[in-house]
Amino acid sequence: MARRQIVKIDEEKCNGCGACVSPCVEGAITIENGKAKVKNEALCDGAGFCIGACPQGALSVETREAPDFDESAVEEHLKQNPGSYIPQVCFNCGRNEDQVAVLPCRKEGKSIWVCTKCLPALIHG
Repeated sequence: MARRQIVKIDEEKCNGCGACVSPCVEGAITIENGKAKVKNEALCDGAGFCIGACPQGALSVETREAPDFDESAVEEHLKQNPGSYIPQVCFNCGRNEDQVAVLPCRKEGKSIWVCTKCLPALIHG
């Protein structure tokens, strides 16, 4: 085990909506008993793309002792669960992350995904 960044979920704030599940391409997050859980810390790369998707602010990234990130375990998980990857879609133009880069953002209290083409208009109006 090493000290590294990993996603932390505050169960008090989590309402179990599942918005954090699909941004976690690695498959580390699931919904169990009505709450989001990091089911396998070795699948969490600590990038935090799930954070911006949470409407409750229940997710954060912390630095602590955790198993090393295991890319081969992620590949195996994706092979066994082919439907678990859901591409995120730009709220404005509808292109998805398989077509262009998209970023998680917050606008008017909502979590959205925006592509790099639409981002300047979002920022500057």
